[in-house]
Amino acid sequence: MLNRLRHQSPVWTQTNPTKSKCHLVSAAMNTLEIDGNYGEGGGQILRSSLSLSAILNRPIRIKGIRAGRKKTGLAAQHLTCVNAVAAITDAQVIGGALGSQALTFQPQEIRGGHYTFDVADVQPSAGALSLVFQSIVLPLSYAKVPSTVILRGGTHVSWSPTVHYLREVFIPMAAKFGFEASIQLNQWGWYPKGGGEAIAAVQPTTNRRGVELRRRGKLQTICSVSAASNLPEHIINRQQNQIQKRLAQFKVPVKVERIKGESIGQGTLVFLNPIFANTRTGFSALGARGKRAERVADEACRALEDFLVSDAAIDPYLADQLILPMALAKGESRFTTSRITRHLTTNIWLVRQFLPVEFQVNGAENEPGEIVKIDSGA
Repeated sequence: MLNRLRHQSPVWTQTNPTKSKCHLVSAAMNTLEIDGNYGEGGGQILRSSLSLSAILNRPIRIKGIRAGRKKTGLAAQHLTCVNAVAAITDAQVIGGALGSQALTFQPQEIRGGHYTFDVADVQPSAGALSLVFQSIVLPLSYAKVPSTVILRGGTHVSWSPTVHYLREVFIPMAAKFGFEASIQLNQWGWYPKGGGEAIAAVQPTTNRRGVELRRRGKLQTICSVSAASNLPEHIINRQQNQIQKRLAQFKVPVKVERIKGESIGQGTLVFLNPIFANTRTGFSALGARGKRAERVADEACRALEDFLVSDAAIDPYLADQLILPMALAKGESRFTTSRITRHLTTNIWLVRQFLPVEFQVNGAENEPGEIVKIDSGA
């Protein structure tokens, strides 16, 4: 199946780099209306909209935020994303409250520097700090000076990338497009207490380039983590043993880092980071009360095994996260993924509301496929 996704909004131009604002500016500064319930209809539309609004200096109004979710509107981590992007752009915000399903956001200049964002400042919870990172990392790369950001909240929680995934997969792969960042884990934050902390650094960048990621290349090694906080050490041992047992079939070195994570809560993690000649991928599983350590390892290993059935370069979790770097880079880009998800197609739809870019989606939803950002020659 071949879908061509076209954009029909006004043309955008690059500002003079000697001026104070280091982002793109639209010819028409009218407020862009976004349907927050389109496609996947989750917090990703909010985060991507905030990032692009900041980078392009485009006022936005989002309606129907998470309208299809059991708990609609802005949750703690979503509102922290709003507050974070507002802080780095001195934005005017209407509707920035817990539970709000409508938001008006008018950014100003992107300002690098030192920031602290804590999900608990909005509401005590294990809201994922990785989602806050995703909202601000690309905008801060357009600032004039480097940035250091302290992030507090959940570091390893369900339905969001873990800090390990950001550090070992997203950041190295985004670097291929010319973006420079790093993240350091200081304290682990598990559901339901949260309380984790990470420090991110973002460098200003200008050389954003297209990338071709069609082949992952030979599997070279599998780096992995078996971690637990405030639980018996035998859990770490059992996770490690199951990792090594399940992954022996691949006949490559399997490195297991054992971690007793400092935290105010309890939790366990298995993270697998297979290193290929051309790409990196990541697969995580979290423990829960009554869930055996072996099952945690099995879940992560099964996800890796499913990925290896295809010959795709990019895992399905990374695919949607690369759409913004891909859209902002110069020239044509493409990658293959083991599964086209609703998150992926939703993010493509969202990007083309802002930018005059064209994507090809070669493949059907929930099947392997290829994503191509076409070079318009502009």
